[in-house]
Amino acid sequence: MNTISKLPALLQAFFMDRLMQQRQASSYTVASYRDTFRLLLQYAQRRLGKAPSNLTVSELDTPLLGAFLDYLEHERKNSARSRNVRLAAIHSFFRYVALHAPEHSAVAQRFLAMPSKRYTRSPIAYLTQVEVDALLAAPDLTTWSGRRDRALLTLAVQTGLRAAELIGMR
Repeated sequence: MNTISKLPALLQAFFMDRLMQQRQASSYTVASYRDTFRLLLQYAQRRLGKAPSNLTVSELDTPLLGAFLDYLEHERKNSARSRNVRLAAIHSFFRYVALHAPEHSAVAQRFLAMPSKRYTRSPIAYLTQVEVDALLAAPDLTTWSGRRDRALLTLAVQTGLRAAELIGMR
């Protein structure tokens, strides 16, 4: 059996070559993908009774992946959004597999055909004018930090910046 047919070799190449070198993915993306495959491999080990280091791509099939996604939703209580994030990571991996291990193209095609789950989006809640006024009145304008906080809050309210974007400003 070719070394590249083994799932661990493909996973390592995917993380090192595709995510880190080609796409230069953020550490958060790499961590999310890592967690996805950690969960998938643990699930496959329980279902197949085989160590993750001995798994091959062909042993993963769409019923196993479907059961894994159901496991995430029902047993781990993940939302449809979280499930879709995990599925996106798996889709990305199988797009890589289709290009770099063509002998597994049929398996990859079946995985890539699995759709994301629909979910209802909750409407975005906005602050009322009274709430905005109360928020802007809170900082103590007699201190430097109070004036700074008021300026940042005003900027956030008028532009819609998120907290992470605000604190990242220089």
